[in-house]
Amino acid sequence: MPNEEKVRVRVGDRRLVVSNLSKVLYPEHGFTKAQVIEYYLKIAPVLLPHIADRPLTLKRYPDGVDGEFFYQKNVPQGTPTWVRTARVPAPGSTKDREQVEYVVADDLPTLIWAANLANLEIHTPQWRLPGDGRAVDETPDPDLLVFDLDPGPPATIVECCRVAELLRPVLRDRGLEPLAKTSGNKGMQLLAAISGHSSAEASALAKDVAEELAAQHPDLITAKMTKSLRKGKVFIDWSQNNAAKTTVAPYSLRARSEPTVSTPVTWDEVEGCTKAHQLQFTSDEVLERVAERGDLLKPLLGE
Repeated sequence: MPNEEKVRVRVGDRRLVVSNLSKVLYPEHGFTKAQVIEYYLKIAPVLLPHIADRPLTLKRYPDGVDGEFFYQKNVPQGTPTWVRTARVPAPGSTKDREQVEYVVADDLPTLIWAANLANLEIHTPQWRLPGDGRAVDETPDPDLLVFDLDPGPPATIVECCRVAELLRPVLRDRGLEPLAKTSGNKGMQLLAAISGHSSAEASALAKDVAEELAAQHPDLITAKMTKSLRKGKVFIDWSQNNAAKTTVAPYSLRARSEPTVSTPVTWDEVEGCTKAHQLQFTSDEVLERVAERGDLLKPLLGE
């Protein structure tokens, strides 16, 4: 019989109903929905500042990581009235929408409400909504510049680390201070705080850097999206800076066979990575890292 148990809980100053807590969402590791919720409860102090004021794209796995999933941008039916939402322009929408009304996860109750929907992964854009705004006529300027490093097999995160080492001085020469995190999947991302650029300008800057490095290191790097060109190379995906695109958030779970996490890492760890498993971290390991080291991406948050 389907597992339909429901439990009323208090999260902060809100009352929520959570359900199916014993349902296994990561079958290989027996990791349940209750454990997903517990992870997000514990990681929230360092996660929430990175996603505050950012529209949230839900990636839901109602039948676990081995089942079908779906992205959800528009606010789900039945969303509590206390959940903050925001209407944002949707240029190029595949559903011909002029605007999309997103969930904005600024607080712990909203984060846990989303986890209860089997929203395993958290994806957000590189820009923030102004204040507590619930609608914008134009997409705000980005506060982050992102380089998504995607390895083409047999390349792994090890090769991504070598590319990250090449990217770092190039970005520093442009007055940017990049920080690194794993994707929680195959690759990694470099993030740098940025201001005074539109999303189009940020994309152009990232593309210029990617193409410059690809020209200098053609055996290791490609800046072209053509998948057939990626074999054994690292694709520097500069397009993630497009205002309509999202990137997995720091500390988000990933829907892999085990509950891996998009994990901030130090430059010493990047430089010392020689085997892929060195930069693979599960939810328990990430909680231990945060307890010991705090938020390695805190400089991205400004003052």
